Amino acid sequence: MHFFRCGTFAKLSGFLLAFSAVSSWGEQVPLQLNATSSSSKESIFSPDFRAFVEELRINASIPGISVGAVRFSGDGKTPQVELASWGRKTEEGDGHDLTPDTLFGLASCSKAFLATSVGLLMDDFTHGRNVTPLPAGVSHFDWDTKLAAILPDEWLLDDEWTTRAASIRDALGHVTGLSRHDFSYSAGDSAGDVVRRMRHLPTAYELREKWSYNNQMYGLGAYIIEKYANTSYPAFATERLFKPLKMSSTTFWPSEAHASGKLTHSWMHTGRRIPFWHTDDVNWVAVLLNKGVDPASGEAIIPRSVYDAVTTAQSIMYGYPTPRFGAGILGYGIGWLRWTYDGVEMINHDGGIPGFSTLVTFSPSSNFGVFILINADEQSEHAETIMRRAFDDVLNRTSFSAAYETPFVEKAHRPTVDVASEPLSLDLSAYTGTYKSSGYGSITLCSPISSSQYCADVLSVFSSLGPVSGPRSASLYGAYSSIWSTHARLSHHSHDTFNLTFSVVFPHGYGANTTAFEDYMVGFSQGRADFVVEGTEVTGFALVIDEDAVVARQQRTGGTLKETADAWFAKV
Repeated sequence: MHFFRCGTFAKLSGFLLAFSAVSSWGEQVPLQLNATSSSSKESIFSPDFRAFVEELRINASIPGISVGAVRFSGDGKTPQVELASWGRKTEEGDGHDLTPDTLFGLASCSKAFLATSVGLLMDDFTHGRNVTPLPAGVSHFDWDTKLAAILPDEWLLDDEWTTRAASIRDALGHVTGLSRHDFSYSAGDSAGDVVRRMRHLPTAYELREKWSYNNQMYGLGAYIIEKYANTSYPAFATERLFKPLKMSSTTFWPSEAHASGKLTHSWMHTGRRIPFWHTDDVNWVAVLLNKGVDPASGEAIIPRSVYDAVTTAQSIMYGYPTPRFGAGILGYGIGWLRWTYDGVEMINHDGGIPGFSTLVTFSPSSNFGVFILINADEQSEHAETIMRRAFDDVLNRTSFSAAYETPFVEKAHRPTVDVASEPLSLDLSAYTGTYKSSGYGSITLCSPISSSQYCADVLSVFSSLGPVSGPRSASLYGAYSSIWSTHARLSHHSHDTFNLTFSVVFPHGYGANTTAFEDYMVGFSQGRADFVVEGTEVTGFALVIDEDAVVARQQRTGGTLKETADAWFAKV
């Protein structure tokens, strides 16, 4: 099982049927869902809201937006569901072919599926339904079970205390101290590969010192399911969640999503169409609003103990007011965030991968939830603006959204290459060659005059974007295959430091536009490479992507940059 194929695809209509069960916070009783049409007199969305979303889409140059909402009536048990879509599903369509039946990649909104699946596995062990035994000496399996106890020969970090004391709750709550190392894994990695490679990745913080988002920990969760349910995580989630909830359109596999004919095309935030390159009727939110009970059958799909665990804040992300999340504090549960929007209780999670931006939010106190799917990346600000406007609209509030009404947020400008202030210590050719990291793998760097066949191929790819050399800067190029990149570009900044960008290069374009381009996420895919020169030799380079994590390691250990960087690439 390739873990990183476990991104989830779902359609708006399915998610909202799931969403509606989430709104009933009283007795666990079956709910009857009645989706309204866009022309219904009982429409949840006001004409002003619909006009707002369309104006935002046009002015922000977003190809397509789907929004769904669930609102409960006065008795708290009768849900009303409404779905709406604006704009484009396909490059070839008329620009208004997106429908609520279209499939989207959910990105990190699918973390809640994984967290819930782990909880279901725990419930199996609690009630003797487990199919595999726990290791000798382990008497229970719950959120506080130590990772070292259930993965005794596989779980290992660079910090002895964290290795010994970290629990499942810590891992899925993002408080193990391991910062983001998103360029250390690739599409072909199994969940076990991801877990075993963690020992080679430096932690930044002590256990439970600070909330620090880490995608690999959800790979670890998938591996726990694989190991103790004796099946793959996709198979487990399909059997225990999707099938009981009749989520027949939801799939973990891109090939199935493509074959259905319902998968939307996807675009960069710059407007270029890109593929979904991760190889290969939802009742989810309704069950959440109904605290784990299927609204159609009355069956408890998610045990109440599991529901409470994943939606209750376990750690503090921000213990102070922030412009993004308002006056309260922001807490993280297990796959869900909890916060307050001007007195309204909110539970949500967003998601972002190349080509998709998603957001799901529900409010227990308001009996209302909204789900937003956008088929372009780097659109989180717009998704949040739509979410807040939807709550204000439904709750008849006119004053609160003003601070957030920035629907025409200017796109982040991609930084230009800095002009070098100090020259390199050696000739550029000295920095070429192969470098290896125990946690990140290998990369071979080429200069514009490198002559090997490998370098010829790499330079040919980058030449499709423009000249690979120029009088004002010196650059190195390499192929680097990860889940987020195909190549790496290093542009000289100053002395022996290069600005580094991991990107996906399309030398022949994609879709109808056959001109070359590259895609990378601003900030996320960018960092620096600090080369170490000893005499006339380059010995390696320190990779820095998460500056805060590097500073934290330096303060905690007093180590050199070589010892505290996100990764050290030794020249071989």
